[in-house]
Amino acid sequence: MTQALWTWDELIAASGASPDGTPVWPITGVSIDSRTLQKNDLFVALKDVRDGHDFVAAAFAAGASAAVVSRSYRRKPGDGALLTVDETLSALQAIARAARARTAARVVAVTGSVGKTGTKEALRACLSRIGPTHAAEKSHNNHWGVPLTLARMPADSRFCVVEMGMNHRGEIAPLARLARPHVAIITTVEPVHIGYLGSLEAIAEEKSDIFLGLEPDGVAIIKRDNPQFAIMKAAAERQGARVISFGKSQDADVRATDIELHPNGSDVTVDALGQTLSYRVGAPGAHLVENSLAVVAALLALGVDLSRALPALAEISPPPGRGQRTVLEVGGGKALLIDESYNANPASMRAALEALATVSRIDHPRRVVVLGDMLELGEQAPQLHLGLKEAVDAAGVDLVFACGPNMAHLFAELAPSQQGLWAETSDGLTDRLLDSIRPGDVIMIKGSLGSRMAPLVEALKSRFGR
Repeated sequence: MTQALWTWDELIAASGASPDGTPVWPITGVSIDSRTLQKNDLFVALKDVRDGHDFVAAAFAAGASAAVVSRSYRRKPGDGALLTVDETLSALQAIARAARARTAARVVAVTGSVGKTGTKEALRACLSRIGPTHAAEKSHNNHWGVPLTLARMPADSRFCVVEMGMNHRGEIAPLARLARPHVAIITTVEPVHIGYLGSLEAIAEEKSDIFLGLEPDGVAIIKRDNPQFAIMKAAAERQGARVISFGKSQDADVRATDIELHPNGSDVTVDALGQTLSYRVGAPGAHLVENSLAVVAALLALGVDLSRALPALAEISPPPGRGQRTVLEVGGGKALLIDESYNANPASMRAALEALATVSRIDHPRRVVVLGDMLELGEQAPQLHLGLKEAVDAAGVDLVFACGPNMAHLFAELAPSQQGLWAETSDGLTDRLLDSIRPGDVIMIKGSLGSRMAPLVEALKSRFGR
């Protein structure tokens, strides 16, 4: 039988709930989504876009051991054990605090404008070579994602990796104080969510709030090459943190001294606090090499055996929406699809285009990109979209499909030979895109989540899937 994650008494004590019944089965997990809930999970009925209380019955039907509900909820036929609380998100946060308090795990928190999830997954892979490691699922990095990650942490975890995101001021600090990391990483600061925060300096200040939660003698890991380095370093030092910097700068503590970019990965040599280390990153792209430098810094801060941990970087493979590659069967030949559809901002857009440029022209002579609007850029949106032209040209892109009002600025400045089609929404690109693909093409699709680029990926897979 799977070991219990929480006892009933522990949950009552942690949440301050009034119990109604007792679970028949041990509670082995925590869920907020009845669609993905696993048997014997605790279901927490959060109120968000939809009210989780409307899905309590579905949760019990799916095998939930118990549910956390608000005091206004009325028991229904088929309900199992209930924990009744004043407010369910507060209860989840309380359970998260109890999870953090009961563990001896070393906690690493990761934030940054780009690279959060990739860095988190690389750390998960490396630390799992050392001992039991718990990490956030997907991009669970917001006001409910961080407490959910902590609430799911087994008490005997040796390491925990938490991802933290934001799009407004004041969102990082409470997450950091909840997680209480020993090591906090800011991957970089870029004009992401600048429409809400107004300036790069404000973004750096918000990201730097991750250091407010650092444990005593904590370590702050910061990109040395970033123009906002001084702001972040000062914030870390105000908390008494030791700072380890990373990057290509001669002043970085963890410095890349040699990088060989290949179509299927990169070979990297670094000077890490005086040590020379060499390793391979198993997925392509200079941005993943940058992530790996932050990972090396974190591993040094944690004092783990690098000879055991670093080889895990060679086994990294990008997940769907974040650079996953799929071979398509097209007209008796093959094409390569690069799925970057999960999200986009100016920095990640450039990184994806740079990775595209490493794909061999011999195997894939024509480079096609499908670009959707980058959102939450405010008044700077038109110029930031237009500013991608240099990166598109540098990547040797032959054909561009684009959608959204802001991508129209870029599309209008392309050479006529590069212009495939612009449409108001991604749906308007589907038919022309499918008809345009040829054997030997490499197709990269990227845009913000709200631009709905993933259906184009699925359309290509449906038409040309192997």
